[in-house]
Formats: sequence, C-alpha cells, structure tokens
Amino acid sequence: MKDYYKILGVSKDASQDDIKKAYYNLAHKYHPDKSGGDEGKFKEINEAYQILSNKDKKSQYDRFGQGFENGAPGVGFDPNQFNWAWGRPGGVDFEFDFGEIMEDFFNFGSSNKTKTDIKKGNDIRIDIKIPLEEVLENQKKEIILEKEVDCLRCSGTGAEPGTKIKECFSCRGTGRVQEVKKTILGSYTRTTVCPQCRGEGNVPEKFCNVCRGEGRIKGEEKIEFVIPAGIDSNQTIKIEGKGGAGKRGGRAGNLYVRIFVKPNSTFERSGDDLIVRLPISFSQAGLGDEVEITTLDKKKLLLKILAGTETGNVLRISNKGLPHFGGRGKGHLYIELTVKTPKKLTKKQKELLEKLKEEGI
Repeated sequence: MKDYYKILGVSKDASQDDIKKAYYNLAHKYHPDKSGGDEGKFKEINEAYQILSNKDKKSQYDRFGQGFENGAPGVGFDPNQFNWAWGRPGGVDFEFDFGEIMEDFFNFGSSNKTKTDIKKGNDIRIDIKIPLEEVLENQKKEIILEKEVDCLRCSGTGAEPGTKIKECFSCRGTGRVQEVKKTILGSYTRTTVCPQCRGEGNVPEKFCNVCRGEGRIKGEEKIEFVIPAGIDSNQTIKIEGKGGAGKRGGRAGNLYVRIFVKPNSTFERSGDDLIVRLPISFSQAGLGDEVEITTLDKKKLLLKILAGTETGNVLRISNKGLPHFGGRGKGHLYIELTVKTPKKLTKKQKELLEKLKEEGI
C-alpha cells in the first residue's frame, strides 16, 4: 500500500495549506524538466496530492486504507463500512455507476491501444468483380479510391506550417494519465488515456487551418495493384498502407480487395478446371468426327470425336484449365458431349431415318 502522507512528508493531521506547500516544494524539486528531476517520483507526488488535497478523497483513503488503492476490500476493511458507503448515511455525497464499476474492476471495455495504434489509419475493404477470362493471367488494376489522405498544407503533421509539435503537458508524452475513481467500495486510482492528447503523447503548438490538427482530410488516391492469376471468388488481396491515412503522421491503414469472379455463359469453373458442354449430332456420334471449339483464351482447338460416342461421354484436355493460384501449372479442360435429338425433320431426313431404322440403327 502506498503511504500518501509519507510520500508528501506530512502527518495525517496536516492542514490543506501544509499539504499544498509540501506538494509545491516536492514538485519543484523532482520535476522531470529540471536537472536532477525524477519522472517516477514526480508522478507519485502528483498522485498523492490528488488524493490528500481533496477532502472526500482523503476521507475515503483514511477510511479504506489498502482497499482504497486496490479498488477492493483489504487490510482495515470493515464490512459495516460497506453498508455505510451503500446507504450514504449522513448525506455522504458521491455517485456510482455499477456498470462502470464492473468495467473498471475487470477491465471490460478498457483500451490497451498503444500510441501507434491510436494514430493508425482505418482499414478499407472493397469488392471487385472480374470476368472468368481475366483469371487466366495476372491483371493490373487501377482504381480511384475516396478515403482519408494526408493533409497537403501540414504534410500530415496536424500543425500549422512554421509551428512545432510539443509534448503533451498533462501526460508528459506518455499518452496515459492516472485517474481517481469513486466506487461503493471506496476510491481507487487507475491509468487511462490522456484526455488532452487522446493518447498520442504530443499535440501541435497550433492546429493546421485545413485539417484542424488531424493531419488528414477527405480526398482521393489513385491506387494500382495486381490481381494474381488463378484467383477465385471470395479471396482477398491485402495492399499494405493503402487504407485511410494515419492521424498526424501515423501509419496508414490497409486496403483489402475482395474478388468476385463472374460466371461465364460457356465455361463452368470447378476449382482450377473448366467444364464446357458440347452438343453433337446423331451422325457425329455414330460415325465420329473432328470438331473445332474455342477455348476460354479465344484459341481454336480441334477435337476428335470417336465413333459410337454417347451422351455424357467426357473428353479431358490437360493443362487447358485455369492457372493454379500462387503456383505453377494449370487445371484441365473437360468437354462433356451431348447427342442432340432433332425437334423437326425434313421429309428427306425422315426417309433416311426410316431406312436406318430398317437396318436396325
């Protein structure tokens, strides 16, 4: 348990004037900016003065002892004092929020963000649709993205040109300050984000007239990136540093591009393989034939259909599918054959079919 009286070098019955005088003397002696200063001692002195200079806080500290510091009952804690604090007899004046108390005790909702995290820009997520044929090769894309960009006037610093960025006086550049909280179990001290600099540790001497100290404004940026060959729907490309600009020179967020591959009217995708359905006539199925087809990359390919082919027969052509994502090689092209049944026949066709029928075909 910290002994605040000992830290300030005063007795428990010291007057407020004595406490204030002791604080000023010690603060002057240990201030970090002075030669021989001690930042840790200086913070400890400030903490003690915050408690002992406030009548209510001092009373709670004297009453709860270690329980005051830890935010829970401890040495010298009397259960009857709990009832006293809850019932507020004699008009004792302090308010509490039970939800806030639970948050403070168990760190619900507390922020462990570093100064770097606080200044980091927002991540951005967008969707892009591409046709199936673009999956065959790497695709260079260029987009115009609306987002937060660095302020041109202050070059992202947040400070008016010609002025400086200064260390926050309240937190001495740490981005964190100590805060005294009152609860039904007494008061206690916790470390929280500095409200002056919002956890950054420094502030502009004079805010930029354009971005008002943010170091960023709404704008546009042209971004170029590559969609790798073989990519599939719902795969995401991460482009580092192309999200929203960071605050006051902080690290930019990332851009995440989710890809959707549009269906093709001719070719069906199955992983890295392609499937195409090819209708053939009775004569082609019975006698065999050579048929020319156009592949997904617009190249001509000659297929040999064997005599006696039936509906459902599948031909496989190796390495004519899609590239393997992130690797070498390609999938296969599968041609599924379907024997067409004519809907309408000419008189001559009917006569020929009748003769074939007579032949048992």
